[in-house]
Order: sequence, then structure tokens, then C-alpha cells
Amino acid sequence: MNDDVTWERRVSAMLKAELKRKGVTYAQLAGKLADIGVMDSEPNIRNKLSRGKFTAVFLVQCLQAIEVRQLVIE
Repeated sequence: MNDDVTWERRVSAMLKAELKRKGVTYAQLAGKLADIGVMDSEPNIRNKLSRGKFTAVFLVQCLQAIEVRQLVIE
């Protein structure tokens, strides 16, 4: 497996873990993103996280939407 795929999976897993820790579903995330002006559908979010293909901007938008103030990267 190439390094990019490994990193994509790692970042996706980090975001999924934060969603789980906060108790936020994909549907709730879509609503929270809309609240900050980011329009994205639940299926689209699910696909992005499943594939691990999303931008750093999307990652930060999600973290802001679910009110993550610190992210530990191990």
C-alpha cells in the first residue's frame, strides 16, 4: 500500500474517532456543517470518510462544526 493511502486512512480514522467521541452521526454532521455555511449531504460525507479522500479544509470544517478544540496526532 502506498504512503498516500496509508495517510488517507489514518486521517479518516482520526475524524471518525472524533465524531464517535462527540457522539455525532453523519446526518448530524451534515446539519452542523450547514450551521457554519458548509453545504454537504450525509451520503457525500459518508463517501468522503469511507474513501478517505477529502481536503484539509473539509477536515478543519468538520472539526470546527463538532467543536473539537484540540486534536492529538500520535
